[in-house]
Amino acid sequence: MKSPLRILHLEDDPADAALVESTLKADGIACATTRVQSRDEFVAALEGGGVDLILSDCSLPAFDGMSALKIAHAKWPAIPLVFVSGTLGEEQAIESLKSGATDYVLKERLARLAPAVRRAMQEVEDRAERRQMAAQFIEAQKMEVIGHLAGGVAHDFNNILAVIMGYSDLTIQKLGNDEVLRGHLETIRAAAERAAGLTRQLLIFSRRQKVQLVVLDLNDVVKDLDSMLRRLIDENIEMSIVPGKDIGHVKADAGYVGQVLMNLVVNARDAMPNGGRLSIATSNATLDENQARSHKGAIAGDYVMFSVSDTGTGMSEEVKARLFEAFYTTKPTGKGTGLGLVTCQTVVQQSDGFISVDSQLGQGTTFKVYFPRVNLPVDAAARPCRAGPLPRGTETLLVVEDEPAVRHLACDVLEAQGYRVLRAGNGQEGLKAARELKGREIGLVITDVVMPLMSGQVMAEWLKATYPKIKILYTSGYADDAVTRHGVPQNGAEFLPKPYTPATLARKVRAMLDAAPERPPS
Repeated sequence: MKSPLRILHLEDDPADAALVESTLKADGIACATTRVQSRDEFVAALEGGGVDLILSDCSLPAFDGMSALKIAHAKWPAIPLVFVSGTLGEEQAIESLKSGATDYVLKERLARLAPAVRRAMQEVEDRAERRQMAAQFIEAQKMEVIGHLAGGVAHDFNNILAVIMGYSDLTIQKLGNDEVLRGHLETIRAAAERAAGLTRQLLIFSRRQKVQLVVLDLNDVVKDLDSMLRRLIDENIEMSIVPGKDIGHVKADAGYVGQVLMNLVVNARDAMPNGGRLSIATSNATLDENQARSHKGAIAGDYVMFSVSDTGTGMSEEVKARLFEAFYTTKPTGKGTGLGLVTCQTVVQQSDGFISVDSQLGQGTTFKVYFPRVNLPVDAAARPCRAGPLPRGTETLLVVEDEPAVRHLACDVLEAQGYRVLRAGNGQEGLKAARELKGREIGLVITDVVMPLMSGQVMAEWLKATYPKIKILYTSGYADDAVTRHGVPQNGAEFLPKPYTPATLARKVRAMLDAAPERPPS
């Protein structure tokens, strides 16, 4: 119950009003009472706001309690009204309850007043809690719908992005010294990367994309994204990167940590429309019990942190309080989805980390992202991709993909690296191609998961049963749960999510071909 309780008392006798107030205070209810006597005063007080409870006499010279109840119930139904009267008969009391009064108390029995007030305010809190729960339920339903929508859209959208990104990369590799065309293509490529990031944000936010935790070095993540981040900011923004020395390792998803970093950099850019300074730094951090208590979701211990600081407009306390709400944004329509920071929070929490924010209006903002430190070596999968020519080969590969543009892209990339590539548009065509060669010459099958006529998983089961040594690489633009529903196991299967780049595809194929042969099932 609020304290002090703000009471509007409709009462013409000041002595009775003082007695009511003193009775409540004597029973431990702190209150601030405003007494009114007429209809105009009553309505004006309610329109002024700040009323938690109405106490009303039944009969007044210029007004009456039932009329007051009708007015309050019509326009301010959330405010409870308790009659406190010396003339309230039984029939009138029952009629008042039917009309919406919370309770009635006779003036000669004021011992009932405090319990009646407490019950009235408890009902207010209960109704507010029910409304909140209903709102949360509606929000959960909305999130579920978004999740289903995101999962369905992701497949087609990721196929489109794979083509845009893939052919942009291939064309950039073949360009001569035409810097203008190179700049145009790199802009297209950067836009496609941002579009892919939006898809990932939806999937992360709807919890339909699972993180793949590996031990990594945050300095490597920042270094890999350096050129991309510089393409995201405006020319009037000076960006500096300060990598920490001898920082520890963390266990996180490198791709999603990069997504967090990109989101924060884009927000910093938008906070500096007239230019400014942007700084990215990494360091070790140790939090004791007192420091951990000041950060929601933190526990005492060793962390590795990266920060993104800007000299932009900063934020008010009201904005900071709503930063991590879904769909909340201060950006103009069309400039923000309201998913960036809630996505960051989701990613960081999945790695048992937390985010802190320090911001003041006109003085800029600093986001600090903390990940628990682990005493483990960096996983090979998290190491930066080596530069230089893509790996080549001469083996026979089978590409099974129902989207023609994606199929042509994958085949073009692999054929350019020296492989002999067979093409199929679905699982049935893939089986036919393998049977014609009796499977013996095929070193690797690259297959989409969800396809018409026969899925990639069904085709793979047939191939494995006939040719146990054949290797399978699954690809898909669907969310993780959709891939699992189509029969691809979460553990043990080689999987390449779309959109992938030509370099990623070429290196993944070479790594699988060079790996030790799979043991056939016993």
